[in-house]
Amino acid sequence: MVLWSSAMAVVLFLIESRLAPHAATVWVGVGVTGLFGIYLGWRRRTAAVFVAPFVSWLFAWLPLWVAAMIHDGVIDGFLRGLFLITFGWIAIGFGEFAGLTVMAFLVRLFRGPASRDEPDVVIFSPRDHQ
Repeated sequence: MVLWSSAMAVVLFLIESRLAPHAATVWVGVGVTGLFGIYLGWRRRTAAVFVAPFVSWLFAWLPLWVAAMIHDGVIDGFLRGLFLITFGWIAIGFGEFAGLTVMAFLVRLFRGPASRDEPDVVIFSPRDHQ
């Protein structure tokens, strides 16, 4: 999750600062999110999709603020960055959540149920301890 969050922080920085082509950068972000969703689904860790956007926000809020100041200037960028990291993050986080959820559940659907060789619960009766 740390690697994905770091990659998304770089992608969001490049998108906001406009230092790289927009379409290519967006596709890199979609690809990284898809790969992380596949990983979560394969490892049966789909509950992590609820936490992942928050972790991504923790990694990306400062770079997004800096990127806004690079593109729009210090004062305007500070205010635009403040808006982006508070309210704009709802849309960004929802997009990340949706992408991760779809990929993780598709992989789990195609992978099938987990096979367990042993039962989940072992019951010992009083007679078994003699």
